This record gives sequence, C-alpha cells and structure tokens, in this order.
Amino acid sequence: MKEIKEFIQEIIIPKDITLAIENYVIKVKGPKGENERRLFYPGFEIKKIDNKVTLKSNVKGKKSKKIINTYKAHIQNLINGVTEGFIYKLKICSGHFPMTVSIEGNNVIIKNFFGEKVPRKSKILEDVKVNINGDIITVESCDKEKAGQVSANLEKATRRAGFDRRIFGDGIYIFEKSGKEIK
Repeated sequence: MKEIKEFIQEIIIPKDITLAIENYVIKVKGPKGENERRLFYPGFEIKKIDNKVTLKSNVKGKKSKKIINTYKAHIQNLINGVTEGFIYKLKICSGHFPMTVSIEGNNVIIKNFFGEKVPRKSKILEDVKVNINGDIITVESCDKEKAGQVSANLEKATRRAGFDRRIFGDGIYIFEKSGKEIK
C-alpha cells in the first residue's frame, strides 16, 4: 500500500501586511483594509513563523491534502484582498422598459424593471463599495465573499421566473469577476 506523508504548505507574507493568528482566527491588515477568517479542522495546525504561515496536517490521507489546499487558498484570498482588493463589474441591460438604478443608504434601488410599480431592492453588505456609472455597476471590497455576495444579490434582484432569458434579456448581469472576464 502507498504511504502518504504528512502535508505541509507554506505561504509567504508580503512586507506591507500584518498577519496575526489567535484561536484559529486569522486577521490580516494591509493598505486596502482588514480581513479575518476562522479556519479550524481537527488535526490541523496553522502557525506563523517570521514572514511565513505554515499549514500542517497530522492526519494522513487525501482529505487532509484537500483541506490544506483549501485553507491555503483562503489565506491567499485574505492577503490578496487587503493588497489589491476584489472588483466585480455588472452591466445593466434594459431593452423593454427604461430601468433606473440608484443607491439609497445600504440598498440598491431598481425602478421600472419591466414596468413594475414597486421598486426592487438589493442589500449592500458592510465594507463593500458600490458605484454606478451609466450602465456599469462596480462592486469593490477587500473581502472576496462579501463582494461576490453583493454582486449575486444584484443579479438575483432582477431575475424573473417563467421568462426566457434569451428573449427577455432585461436585468443586471455580472460580466467581470476580480479580473476574470465571464463569457
């Protein structure tokens, strides 16, 4: 039988970032803001040594390797968020009725969607910036999950059941995620 060695992954911390680990909570501070995440799984160790974060598994197996790689991706997203930030871009498409989109407090208000009298609302989470320029909505945050959730909320606010999206293309659609263009 094949012997599986213990898994160790290392992440190098950039110079302009401070990273602290307390009770399985990883806190990262950088030029764009702060981010934190709780990462706990039995049999795993997360340690900060000098300018490196070391992820170590005491359990052998494929599942351990998957979890360590997932944790590595989460920590890398925390670091990328406080250095570069995450930007999502959405396009407002209105072919049948002229739709107006505005920001009021912590909500994005969508008026006259398919001629509806009651405006639709989409909530903006805290620490997320939303800008509207013409028919482009830009969602920006240092937390990837919050930026993605606000973008998904905006897209979902204009979804209509029972209508073919190929014919009734009105709505708000994500067309770019953190530098990745969607086809």
